[in-house]
Amino acid sequence: MDGAGPVQRFIARRKVAAVAQLDGLGMSRASLYRALKQLQDAGDVVRVRRGVYRSAERAAGVDSWTLAAEQYPLGVLCLLSALLFHRLTTQAPGEVWLAVPKSAWRKTADYPPIRLVHLSGAAYERGIEVHARPSGKLRVYSAAKTVADCFKFRHRIGLDVALEALREGWTQRRFTLDQLDAMARVCRVQKVMRPYIEGLVA
Repeated sequence: MDGAGPVQRFIARRKVAAVAQLDGLGMSRASLYRALKQLQDAGDVVRVRRGVYRSAERAAGVDSWTLAAEQYPLGVLCLLSALLFHRLTTQAPGEVWLAVPKSAWRKTADYPPIRLVHLSGAAYERGIEVHARPSGKLRVYSAAKTVADCFKFRHRIGLDVALEALREGWTQRRFTLDQLDAMARVCRVQKVMRPYIEGLVA
């Protein structure tokens, strides 16, 4: 495994490594793929998708959100994934929820599993925050926009999830009433949310 050693160390230093990055090791493509095959057979690396590999030892630390964003540069973390990012839910989604423009093409990949939500106009454009992470920048809807989205898609994710997000966001002071109202207006759920907000602040 002489050739596999440098490849394994390179991948271990990073959360995820692409074949294009591994080219910097100076190996021929045939030798590189042979080394990757040896490492996969030994259980030392895992193929994330075509041309992308991760260290098996660090599999739990792989940032699936950033990997999903790489596939969809215009994607914005939304709904259950955005709730988890903002720590407004006890839910642990098995998929990455991404909002994309309605014209976005649906790609296929082995990892991570992605649930796309197509939005347009202000519903897509408003409330986007950009957060720096060790693995790259991540576009996420603000806490207020995420709560409003949860009410908009309450039939898909459950009203209980939306109510939990509203309570947690208000308790943690993650948004003001004005911010929440502005996002509710964008998502056209002001009437739906009004009684729950009134009960919350009463």
